[in-house]
Parts: sequence; C-alpha cells; structure tokens
Amino acid sequence: MGTTVLYAFISVAALGGVLGLGLAIASRILAVKKDERVAEVEEALPGLNCGACGYAGCASYAEAIVKEDAPLDLCGPGGADALKTIADIMGKTVDTTSEKMVAQVHCRGNAATSAYAFDYEGIEDCNALHIFYEGNKVCKFGCLGLGSCMKVCPTDAIYYDDEGLVTVDRDLCISCRKCVDICPTGVMKMIPYSADYIVACNSTDKAAVTRKYCKVGCIGCKICEKKSPEGGFTVENNLARIDFSKTGSRKEAAEACPAKCIIPLVPVEEKAVVEAKS
Repeated sequence: MGTTVLYAFISVAALGGVLGLGLAIASRILAVKKDERVAEVEEALPGLNCGACGYAGCASYAEAIVKEDAPLDLCGPGGADALKTIADIMGKTVDTTSEKMVAQVHCRGNAATSAYAFDYEGIEDCNALHIFYEGNKVCKFGCLGLGSCMKVCPTDAIYYDDEGLVTVDRDLCISCRKCVDICPTGVMKMIPYSADYIVACNSTDKAAVTRKYCKVGCIGCKICEKKSPEGGFTVENNLARIDFSKTGSRKEAAEACPAKCIIPLVPVEEKAVVEAKS
C-alpha cells in the first residue's frame, strides 16, 4: 500500500514537472515581445494623465505612438522638451520651435460693469448655470464666473483676482485645454505665451446692444485698427481680434480703446510688484 502511494506521488510530481517545463517553454515561444519604446515614450511624457491628447492617459498615448503611429505632438503639457525626446526615441524629425499656448479669459465683465438678467442660487458650476437661459448675464458671450475651469485645471493655474474675475496664471498653465473644453460660453481661449495684450471680450453683438449691457465690451469701432496698424488688430462680426503673428505695437490701440477692453497681460509676479509700488 505504501509503495503504491509512493509511486502515485512520484508519478504526479513527475507529471507536474513535465507540464511545468512545457508551460515554461511554451511561454517563451508564444510570448509577445514588448516594444521597449513604449516605456521610454511614457517616461518622456509628463505623467499627468490629463487626457488632453485624446487618449485615456500617458500610457495609452505612448502605446498609440509606438504601435499605431499616432502624432507625436498631441501632448501640450509636455511641451517642446517632451516632443523632442519622443521624436528621438521614434527616430523622427519634428519642429519644436512653435511657441507654447496658454489659456486666457476673454472677458472682464463683472457686477460693476455688466448687466445681469437674474440672480442664480444653484450649483456653483458654469455649465449648470448655462442651462438656464445661457447664463444669468445679459451678455451671452461672457464669463459666468462660477469656476468650472478652476475645478478641471490640473495645476491650479486659474484663480479669482482682486476684482473677483477669473484669471489664468500663464506660468502655471500647461496647455492641456481642459478649461477651454469645459467653458460653455467659449470665453476661455488659447493664446501664445508671449502675448502682450488681448481683447478681453467675446461678444459679437452689435455696438448699440453691447453698450446697453456692458461697459467694458468691444463695440467693433475699429479704432484699434487705426491706432495700431501694425499690431494685428482686425474687427470681424463686431469684435476686435489680434493676429499674434504681427509684432507691431499694440499699446496705442489699448490706450485709445473707448471700452478699455484691450488689456495688457502681466505675469502674476510682475503684477504683484507693480501693485506694491502703486
């Protein structure tokens, strides 16, 4: 009886050993070799998993770059450094000279300068407010000010300034565009990091209408075009816009603007110094 049990034990052990060896050999033969570039590309990405590239996260984007030949320049937060590193890994040549784009709110209308149609006491969310008559401002193009953009910003680059207006610190902005995508009125726009002025208005209403509801709204008067002909100002559909590829002076246009909606952009640290001196 004991010999029978011993033989059974040895047989099972031997069979297990043979099967284990077979599985080990099969795993080596059938194993899918992992492309090491996937890990290298993922390492080059910022690891924020913000989804700005259109993929679920940095790992998914890295897989798509290596295995699906996805575009290399979809990671705004990574910037030129990440793009160059990824291009080197993939053995490709890319243009890394394009300037960083940052978000900026194109509206300076608040309770002191803009008319409101009703009081809102609901959820503190711009999209929730927008469901009701496209917001409580008479202007349907402006910032609703409830901070939906702040909630999705991964770097806390968006804050309320001293006037209670939504503002973006361009040095903290990583170009992920989450704030642009979530803004229901389209008032959050991407501009070059080096932009010196913006037209802080998003309204395309006619001048007579704009004057009724906003003291700081663009009225499409075209004075900016005349005062700063080299500054890249053009007025289309009742709203002034800036072509930032133009490098002429924009100061004269800002000073002459009757609505004072052409405003200078000053980095946060510089603004603090200016305010301390004033």
